[in-house]
Amino acid sequence: MTVGSPAALPPLAAQAERLIELGVHELAGISADDVRAFAENLGDESSGALLAVHPDRAPASAIAPLLRHGGKPGFIVTDMPDVDRFEPCGVDLPDAPLYLVTGLDRGDGMANWSPEEALPALGEEGRTPLLLTEGIHWVLQQPAALERNHCFMTIGSRLRKENGAFDSRTPALWISNGTGRDGRERRNAPKVGWCWWANRHTWLGFASTAGRKI
Repeated sequence: MTVGSPAALPPLAAQAERLIELGVHELAGISADDVRAFAENLGDESSGALLAVHPDRAPASAIAPLLRHGGKPGFIVTDMPDVDRFEPCGVDLPDAPLYLVTGLDRGDGMANWSPEEALPALGEEGRTPLLLTEGIHWVLQQPAALERNHCFMTIGSRLRKENGAFDSRTPALWISNGTGRDGRERRNAPKVGWCWWANRHTWLGFASTAGRKI
């Protein structure tokens, strides 16, 4: 697998301040002091990790509008009103409001793979796919992680239907072209959308992590 990731993430202390600046801590019901303390207690040993808020505390619908690209706010496609029902699948999350995501990889080397093909390949590499909320946190901290022709899917989040089967939609983050229902005013805006489980897209990789910890 070819690693596809931008430059190193900011230090954890800077990431904590970014979340506080955006008001994510308030959305999650966590004090600013607790966010700062979490980052401070981990120190330099977690350099390069992403500070994430548990999706139960800060769901995708709440944090996606905080994204920015080209000065435009993020949005969720209109045909994904159930975005917060996409839950962790095959992913063990720490039982804590704040946690770290380590060894991020945008998955550029898997561009033009389908989610159906990418998931087992990630497992063979000892990696797990990012959740949608983790992908959003990544772009909040490092906007350069999302760029045209190098966007990514977050197939760690899946929606299970009432009959027990998985919904064929799989979430992704990319940059809007301002066409169709997006509207021209949203051209170049960061977008939470979805793609079919068995479809391939040349401009979408598969974001993954080496692990999660607190």
